[in-house]
Amino acid sequence: MTTLAVKLNPQAQSIQCSDTAIIIDLVDGRTVSAPLVWFPKLSQASKSQRENWQLLGDGEGIHWPDIDEDLSVAGLLMGTH
Repeated sequence: MTTLAVKLNPQAQSIQCSDTAIIIDLVDGRTVSAPLVWFPKLSQASKSQRENWQLLGDGEGIHWPDIDEDLSVAGLLMGTH
């Protein structure tokens, strides 16, 4: 018997940045958060800069144009920063 492995690409739906964390709601219903200190550019950015984000692709990544920062959703789930 063989099995077929399905690879799922995690996709962000919405993002929030507090003063201490980034919180990402995924399209599959999960919510992921990480300390903002993992991301120096984000932690040093102003609130308005952190709120100005764009989804990349179908939500596989997040871009903050004001500070030229990109974040991979899959990378965040694997604990890379």
